[in-house]
Amino acid sequence: MNPINQTRVDNFIIKGISDVQELQLIVFLLVLLIYLFTLCGNMTMLLLVCCDCQLHTPMYFFLANLSIIDVSSSTITLHRSLTNFIFRDKTISVFTCMAQMYIFLSLTSDELLLLTAMSYDRYTAICNPLRYHTVMSRRVNALLVTVCWLVGFIQVVPIVVSLSGYNCYISNEINHFFCDITPLAKLSCNDVSFLELYIFINGIFLVIFPFSLTFIPYIFIILAILKIRTSTGRRKAFYTCSSHLTVIILLYVTLICQYLRPNSMDSLESKKLFSLFNTAAVPMLNPLIYSLKNKDVKFALKRRLNLLWKH
Repeated sequence: MNPINQTRVDNFIIKGISDVQELQLIVFLLVLLIYLFTLCGNMTMLLLVCCDCQLHTPMYFFLANLSIIDVSSSTITLHRSLTNFIFRDKTISVFTCMAQMYIFLSLTSDELLLLTAMSYDRYTAICNPLRYHTVMSRRVNALLVTVCWLVGFIQVVPIVVSLSGYNCYISNEINHFFCDITPLAKLSCNDVSFLELYIFINGIFLVIFPFSLTFIPYIFIILAILKIRTSTGRRKAFYTCSSHLTVIILLYVTLICQYLRPNSMDSLESKKLFSLFNTAAVPMLNPLIYSLKNKDVKFALKRRLNLLWKH
């Protein structure tokens, strides 16, 4: 690496979603609309779970935590695109950049682990329904969620500490709309071999391992559903886990396309598009998937609206 091209930086410049000046307003309005839908959908889901006693079950306890993750993840990433357009300032301090990356990666890990816990909940509900409330007690639910949150925030620490120790960059311009690990690593002129190795091992632990633990219960769920004699019973059993399965497939496909594609197909522009879908579209779709395919949520929403209308 030519030393002339190496520099120490105090601030980074976030390029944003699009460099085309004519598209800036359209991109801003689109991102703002998606973020408002995400905020409204997830906050509605969270309030329903908190206020409606019919939704005080393990499944909806997990959904409430998923809504918190979705709102937080969208806010920590999309707010940069919105403020960049409003204030015309694309700079971000190194500390703020590292903090943003740490929170985003932690929330992504939390979501993967939480979906794994939800798959165990669905397995218990379908394969062991008589002991469901005993196995999935409030204590167990609280323990599972606490472990998900703690592991998600702890395992990202080495990545952020490693990147924070880098003091040499080819450029301070990040080709992204928020501080993500891939564009930052590509900009560094330090030795990133340890970081790449840790990301690889961490990817196995927090993508492949949860992926396996998430889908293994579904093998037993499918076998249990096939043993149900009536078509109505099979349809009802599958209905109870279809929303969760849809969210899992949507998230994992996005993450694989974003982080685990071959180098020959790798480009920051394509990763930026998948990141946008992961941070904007997926959090917006999650409450829609769970509400549109879930009678309990729709009935709870109707009850809340009727109460508001009477008052």
